[in-house]
Amino acid sequence: MRIGILGSGLMGGALGRAWAESGHDVTFAYSRDRSKLEGLAEETGGSAASVAEAVARADALLLSVHWSRIDDVLEQAGNLAGKIVLNCCVPLDERNSDLVLGTATSGAEELARRRPEARWVSCFNTVPSEAFAPVRALNGDAPRPQVLTYGDDAEAKDIARALVRDAGFEPLEAGPLRTGRFVEPFAMVTAELAYAQPGGPALTYRFEKLNQEETL
Repeated sequence: MRIGILGSGLMGGALGRAWAESGHDVTFAYSRDRSKLEGLAEETGGSAASVAEAVARADALLLSVHWSRIDDVLEQAGNLAGKIVLNCCVPLDERNSDLVLGTATSGAEELARRRPEARWVSCFNTVPSEAFAPVRALNGDAPRPQVLTYGDDAEAKDIARALVRDAGFEPLEAGPLRTGRFVEPFAMVTAELAYAQPGGPALTYRFEKLNQEETL
């Protein structure tokens, strides 16, 4: 699959590497430093391009920019009609300390309102970028860490789930885009655990439903 990475920072770089290792054709776009895009392209065997070029050639896109850059990158992207867009953005303020959208709406829903022609799926917004390389290195028989995945387009979610698996995680169905009202605050919890508590930032999670009959 041809994947365009819109925002090639820590998260975009980590996912681009993972997908390139899984055999996808990755294009890196949107960075203040063109040499960074070119370095990622050389490292992964992918390519570097403008946002518009990455959108035009992609089967699926990853949106991985700071919330303050959303308007700029969407303007450069142009028409997203029919494009599957995986969104891993959390609507944070400039200091990365507070959400700018709360439980009455979400970043996921706001993006869909701004660009209703795109096919939005949210995922990877609750996992630190530092976790991707260790997860890829896990033994294949081990239970995979999960990633909450949610959206309103069933076919787009199927493709997103496949890309989640290709990155080494297990997709966990979390419902429609409006679930972002609660997932995005949960991302603040995982950030606290990853960056402010002991043990390092390579944090993952896995939810399990217990069989009640077996626990009685």
